[in-house]
Amino acid sequence: MVDKWYNHRHMNTHQLQLATIPFDAITSGAKTIESRLYDEKRQTIEIGDTIVFTNRENTDQTVSAKVIGLLRYETFHDLFSHNDPAKFGGESVEWLENQINEFYSVDQQKENGVIGIEFVLL
Repeated sequence: MVDKWYNHRHMNTHQLQLATIPFDAITSGAKTIESRLYDEKRQTIEIGDTIVFTNRENTDQTVSAKVIGLLRYETFHDLFSHNDPAKFGGESVEWLENQINEFYSVDQQKENGVIGIEFVLL
């Protein structure tokens, strides 16, 4: 049986800004999971929603994607360890952790949890 509520739920569009390198990795199809802190803003993202990624360094560049999976973990280490690092646009778990830990402290991660937003380009 199809859940009618899901079919009638208004699909939301979310805006996420990225630096050029991860943005290019998304547009090339290499990066298929975006990792973020699971804060209030990210808790509104649901499967089926649209994300518009914008290149923070060139805001004319945007690409739209559909959310197909939400991967929730306590820390980025757990998220990256349980999934293929290449899907995050990185070469290894350590490399990804070094990148993300510049943005979010381990305390912030433990307080909020983290989310891997799996998507396909539209």
